[in-house]
Amino acid sequence: MELEGKTALVTGASSGIGYATALLLAERGAGVAVHYYATPDGAERAVGEICAKGGSAFSVRANVSVAAEVEAMFKEVLSRFGRLDIVVNNAGDLVERCPIAEMSEELWDGIMDLNMKGVFLCCRGALAAMIPRGEGVIVNVASIAARHGGGPGAVAYAASKGGVLTLSKGLAREVAPKGVRVNAVSPGVISTRFHQRHSTPETMARFVSSIPMGRAGAAEEVAEAIAFLASPRSSYLTGETIEVNGGQLMD
Repeated sequence: MELEGKTALVTGASSGIGYATALLLAERGAGVAVHYYATPDGAERAVGEICAKGGSAFSVRANVSVAAEVEAMFKEVLSRFGRLDIVVNNAGDLVERCPIAEMSEELWDGIMDLNMKGVFLCCRGALAAMIPRGEGVIVNVASIAARHGGGPGAVAYAASKGGVLTLSKGLAREVAPKGVRVNAVSPGVISTRFHQRHSTPETMARFVSSIPMGRAGAAEEVAEAIAFLASPRSSYLTGETIEVNGGQLMD
């Protein structure tokens, strides 16, 4: 198993892409800290699945937009595992669809805090654990919205995910000499609870009609890209973004 002996923290791992990623990293041999904020049941299901297959996992709660909670999370992970090799920054959300002309400052700040500040805080926590050892991998989860501006009422979300892409590139350049790799994945339309909450069946049908492969993606397909970036197979990749979108966006 290519991740045998490694440890990983996956944020937003109680459902969807994060859940699939936690299971796959564990399947590849990593011990996994399964982060959640508001849905402990999903995190415990992931831990249960991993442990039932002989893996090592535990759940950890934190609001990733609050520095003190992020610091406590990393402290717990390091206490339990003794080291941290992989951090997948997946926690994030659209929060709600809202045109910019109607958006409150509070909603804008909430989206930016969750999707952008949360990634910054978790990257900072990851680096504190990785740089002293001279090795580590960070994978940030962005979105196709960062490239095309997002769907209806998703400008703030798109802007926050654009920030994640830029942060990933800048951070990759900054910490490559210190032995830490930073990459991103940019999912397209993926069939998860995200779209169940934020997209009507009509909106989803419209999205899918623009995908050359003719279907939405699965969380497991994004997890495969994340696992690749987390593994030694991508040892000469940093500052890269893998687009996982069925051909919806090509360049």
